[in-house]
Amino acid sequence: MSHSHGVCAEVYQNEYLPQGGRLVDAVVAVTAEGGPGGGVPSAAQVIVIDCSASMAFPHTKMPEARRATAAAIDALRDGVAFAVVAGTDEARMVYPAEPVLVPASADTRARAHAAVQALTANGGTRIGRWLTLANELLTGRAEIKHAILLTDGKNDRETPEELREVLNACTGNFVCDSRGVGRDWRATELLIVAEALLGTADGLTDPADLTKDFRAMTEKVMGKVLTDVTLRLWTPAGAVIRFLKEVYPQILDLTERRIEVSPRIGEYPIGAWGAESRDYHLCLEVEPGQVGEEMLAARVSVVQHSATLAEGLVLAVWTDDEERATQISTRVAHYTGQAELAAAIQEGMAARSAGDIEVATAKLGRAVQLANESGHADTAKLLARVVDVDKERGTIRLRKRSDNADVDVDAEVATVRSIRTTPSRDHPE
Repeated sequence: MSHSHGVCAEVYQNEYLPQGGRLVDAVVAVTAEGGPGGGVPSAAQVIVIDCSASMAFPHTKMPEARRATAAAIDALRDGVAFAVVAGTDEARMVYPAEPVLVPASADTRARAHAAVQALTANGGTRIGRWLTLANELLTGRAEIKHAILLTDGKNDRETPEELREVLNACTGNFVCDSRGVGRDWRATELLIVAEALLGTADGLTDPADLTKDFRAMTEKVMGKVLTDVTLRLWTPAGAVIRFLKEVYPQILDLTERRIEVSPRIGEYPIGAWGAESRDYHLCLEVEPGQVGEEMLAARVSVVQHSATLAEGLVLAVWTDDEERATQISTRVAHYTGQAELAAAIQEGMAARSAGDIEVATAKLGRAVQLANESGHADTAKLLARVVDVDKERGTIRLRKRSDNADVDVDAEVATVRSIRTTPSRDHPE
């Protein structure tokens, strides 16, 4: 463990491997104090509001979206560059009128409030166009670039491939938090945006919850003090990285984001940081050593602008002591279970949507079991709205729409929240 600039990295693992063992698992816990560093970084935010025709129903949806947008604008620090975009089949500027960002001030906030109040619902949904405009506005503008994207329906005017192409063009340029409101949004679309743009995703069935959420998202961005942070991974010759994932506070697979520094060193972007903790699960394969041999399996560094802020070492020690070799680190076990829970929910809900009752029942039954075992009370509650559990027989039955008019939106909420994780018991938070 080492730390600097209020950043600390700790490694949790069982370093002992059986004779011939190759697989090394470790959780690297990174914590930042978020105190004053080298001044407050420049920031920019674009708020993208769905203005498609469905936003008119129920009638509270658009007024609440306008109120939430105003709250986000008010939460911006003076001087932070911002813009508001309306999304339909196209993306158009709401404020300012030209495709530029303006610094937040009493005057620009008042003008933006007035422009937002005039928003009406009309047209379709084409999220790729919305993100393309956000990308153009944010490119090169600030050290911290953030977008909030709100949609209430299915992305009906473009194919998944077209959306993926846009996301590929946006990746690495800004972070986007995506939100669904009402009852007709799609969890998979929000999750695709979250994963590509390193943001969060959530669905809010009650439009009245938007204001608090928009304010909280903006305040979190305003609290970021470290920018362009990466995880730098050194591994020995012959080592293969199976995966590197953020596993707390949510599951984000970073494996494919590797930027090659040299054959044995790669960097993985982990964005901007305030006062917060995140856990990362590293799984790698190494060449086996002799019994009693110790190897440095990986050096994980938290790096900003080529300066090392913290460092943790992942070890491998070969032993013929079976008890030592078979113990699993509590953190590694915890997050492996969380990943299995997320996969069971997502695969179960996908099978449910496709009408594959057998697979859906099996996967969601496993999800219910995992949620209860791991103390995921909120997830268990959500799942209970989608499935009926017979505790005596230990079986589940998928609820039909006729059982509960809200069962479909409950399924979407359970899916979009599946990537959220709870900290392990030994976590400082």
